Amino acid sequence: MKAAAPAAAKAGGSHEETNADILAARQRMMAKMGNATKIGGAGTQRRKQKAKHTSVVTDDKKLQGQMKRLGCNPIPGIEEVNMFTEDGKCLHFEAPKLQASLQANTYVVSGSHEKKELQDMISANPSIVSQLGSDNMGTLKNLATKAGKENADDDIPDVAEDFEEISKVD
Repeated sequence: MKAAAPAAAKAGGSHEETNADILAARQRMMAKMGNATKIGGAGTQRRKQKAKHTSVVTDDKKLQGQMKRLGCNPIPGIEEVNMFTEDGKCLHFEAPKLQASLQANTYVVSGSHEKKELQDMISANPSIVSQLGSDNMGTLKNLATKAGKENADDDIPDVAEDFEEISKVD
């Protein structure tokens, strides 16, 4: 339906009368609706489509399905997993969930991890050195030489005097 135009507008009246009519209509509408913003209830627009909330659980189920297809079995009793990177850092997993499939040569480590420096890991737990492979031994040697250079400067003080001349003074 078309709204009926005000009589003044049809007869060629001024815009002031039309604007006054619009403002009056808005005020009546505000009085009917109330001052508070209303969400829902009678007279509100309906939602055409329900919002989908995807969760991580569905992704986890898909992942578990793929692991089952590969034949991965859980390995219990793993307290920590350390993965060493080429840049001298370590991915440290505490109490991870570990699954393995020997036929597919696949290992799955899941859980929260921290990215730590190799130097910090060795200082916190020296038994980690046995976990390092041959490719990480070069990184370990570099760390040892850096630490040796830093400690070498601290151990030997600079001497400006000649001790032999001081001993002859007696």
